[in-house]
Amino acid sequence: MDEPVVWLNGEIVPESAACVSVRDHGLLVGDGVFESVRITAGQAFAVGRHLARLARSAGALGLELPPAGDLREAVGAVLAATGVVEGRLRITATSGPGGFSSARPPAGATVVVAAEEAPPWSPHVAVITVPWPRNERGATAGIKTISYAENVLALQRAHAAGAGEAIFANTRGELCEGTGTNVFLVLDDQLLTPPLSVGCLAGVTRDLALEITEATTETVPLGALAEASEAFLTSTTRNVHPISTVDGVPLPSCPGPATAGAQRAFAALMDETLDP
Repeated sequence: MDEPVVWLNGEIVPESAACVSVRDHGLLVGDGVFESVRITAGQAFAVGRHLARLARSAGALGLELPPAGDLREAVGAVLAATGVVEGRLRITATSGPGGFSSARPPAGATVVVAAEEAPPWSPHVAVITVPWPRNERGATAGIKTISYAENVLALQRAHAAGAGEAIFANTRGELCEGTGTNVFLVLDDQLLTPPLSVGCLAGVTRDLALEITEATTETVPLGALAEASEAFLTSTTRNVHPISTVDGVPLPSCPGPATAGAQRAFAALMDETLDP
């Protein structure tokens, strides 16, 4: 098998030769942003939306990125060089190398584009709720940063409980998001998802699901998820993923009619265009 390659600061290089400084602030303090992009049939899906969100995240942190056109070319180069057919592509940008303090380094950004094969998800997923709240008023609320330790701990807790995803409330006890997902649920025959004001990430798949279904945004308490008639997760790699149980209790329907409809609509969208 050929050695994996990545795009690093403008060049395609073997993964084993890709060198990032031990002083890089992405490593030292988690100062960076990223995007995960679905690869389907060897092509990147919704890459325009992902690059736009990456730019918003970088702008919110004050990071300077290469032009979007250069990043598009990098994505194409990595896909061509790796030959990944079904999987994920990750674009990571940090503030670059500096000192050991939290002060932003003066050097330019470190940018990496890499791809990997990814197995398909199971037909449905069990979720648990976790006791640690998202801070909807925090400095990085709604920004896709690389500071993921909280997500790692929550997902580890979910896996220990035999579940596939962990769901957070915010500081007000409102349903927020998963570790790498947005949540949709049906209450009183209405498909809804929490608004961005609760502190959740503006997921690309979430936005598309809102556009192709009759879902609305509504603030609900965390406990509403267990009371839903059906529910599903959305994310770049999951697309529309039915939820089977919440904290070990089965939902009445999995997948329910709204979930199945969202799955069909999303599949049709992907057949229609790769860059919606």
